Amino acid sequence: MPGLNIQGGICFLIYTVNESFSGTPEKHMTLHRYRMKRGALKRSARHISVVLVVLVCATVGIWTWDSNPTMAFLPRESQILKLETEENAEKITTAQNTETKDSYTSATPFLNKGNQTKEDHTDNKDTEQEQKQVEEVSVSETSQGKPPTIEEKHLERVEHEVIVSEPKHQTTPISEEKNLEQVEHEVAAGEAEPKTTHIEKTTSDPDNKTLAADEAKKDNGTTSTAPIANQGCNYAKGKWVVDKHRPLYSGRRCKPWLASMWACRLMQRKDFAFERLRWQPKDCSMENFEASKFLKRMQNKTLAFVGDSLGRQQFQSMMCMITGGKQRLNVHDVGPEFGFITPRGGARPGGWAYRFQETNTTVLYHWSSTLCDIQPIKISNPLTEHAMHLDRPPAFLRNYLHKIDVLVMNTGHHWNRGKLNGNRWVMHVNGVPNANRKLAALGDAKNFTIHSTVSWVSSQLTNHPGLKAFYRSLSPRHFVGGEWNTGGSCNNTTPMSIGKEVLQEESSDYSAGHAVKGTGVKLLDVTALSGVRDEGHISRFSVSASRGGQDCLHWCLPGVPDTWNEILFAMI
Repeated sequence: MPGLNIQGGICFLIYTVNESFSGTPEKHMTLHRYRMKRGALKRSARHISVVLVVLVCATVGIWTWDSNPTMAFLPRESQILKLETEENAEKITTAQNTETKDSYTSATPFLNKGNQTKEDHTDNKDTEQEQKQVEEVSVSETSQGKPPTIEEKHLERVEHEVIVSEPKHQTTPISEEKNLEQVEHEVAAGEAEPKTTHIEKTTSDPDNKTLAADEAKKDNGTTSTAPIANQGCNYAKGKWVVDKHRPLYSGRRCKPWLASMWACRLMQRKDFAFERLRWQPKDCSMENFEASKFLKRMQNKTLAFVGDSLGRQQFQSMMCMITGGKQRLNVHDVGPEFGFITPRGGARPGGWAYRFQETNTTVLYHWSSTLCDIQPIKISNPLTEHAMHLDRPPAFLRNYLHKIDVLVMNTGHHWNRGKLNGNRWVMHVNGVPNANRKLAALGDAKNFTIHSTVSWVSSQLTNHPGLKAFYRSLSPRHFVGGEWNTGGSCNNTTPMSIGKEVLQEESSDYSAGHAVKGTGVKLLDVTALSGVRDEGHISRFSVSASRGGQDCLHWCLPGVPDTWNEILFAMI
């Protein structure tokens, strides 16, 4: 049977082959047509596959473009080559002399009254016999080496300044958006090593494109860590960087706490790029200021600023930072608790104090331009001379130090002959008129007073274990081509045009640095970092300045004093 099956299979195979070769022409034609049709189908399938691939790629491209049209195919920032620029750093000095007069409101500290006001009864006259106590800040000129031009040659005295609430010319939203857009799109310039100064410079740009773009990791606002690891940080050493999350508050809305004479958003100034800068310490990170953290840290405590008008600016800056520049119903005036009452016939009280009820936190300011005790020699005589006790701290500190937990002191710009003669101040030591020739020079008298007050506060720390005391270094002036009363100006409005980085280890304010050594008082060093911010002054834009006068001493707010408070927050 198996043999039969094999033979049958062979016969069937032979029959099939014969049929295939001996078929009719019609069969051959049918087979040919079948093969042609099958080839056409294969080609159609390949075409369909190609079309499908193209459609898939196009769909993916469209989805990507819709999600991020401009950045989808650009290289990452880390892949962009940044070219370094050479810098020509030279050394110029900024004199820090006397203070431009600032005005004060009558009854309430910050609300605009529209009437004429003056500084106070002890500081309302100046003479032209000023002796300058110069504190130098090393900064570099721009690559062009030309100081700003002086627009006005004559300066009328600014003793009586008119505070107006709204100027006629306001910045339009369009111009503000253009300025902010310019800041956010600046490209970082290379940083060359400094030559003869400690403050690193950038080359000037005629197109006002000198602002450095912040690092990518800082764009999201994450710039800080807990201050535990920064106890030994030198916050005065670092650089200014652009931060799109600045300013910390609105200068236009902070009217309850900010005097209009310092609110540049209410003036005719149109560029506000200076508000977008943030100070970045070099060797450590600095904790971001948050109002809730500050109030929690200062719960049941009192922060006191004692000093001149720059101290008052720091106080107003702090109030705006805590409140976010808004009216707060839970903030109460507690000035009478600290003796802040407007005297009969007086223009204003000796200071202001406000308490945040939610945390029982008090923030206050006391006016003390010289940081020493000044008392009338004959109380009954309104024209009497005043004893300026160089070796005594202000009476306010002696009376209220037990109620203070954080103290910030400053002085400097009132130490000149014009102030002494105009206010009838007579220097006293040991309760009698000064007979020491070494203290006759105002620079020596100022240093002696700073040492005396700092030493006294340090001696009180054992009696007040929770007290933290700071002495803030001198805030620099930027008058160019003259003084406040001889046509001096500060016309620059370009941030970081004279520098952006501070590399020095020691303070530019030698008196301050030397006074705190060996004491329990800490130095709040702001001199050098403020020295490269000449564009941040009120300048010619003041709505209350005399014709032709420029204020190159006080700062626009929001502005540089906010950084002073950020450093203070990190240190407490």
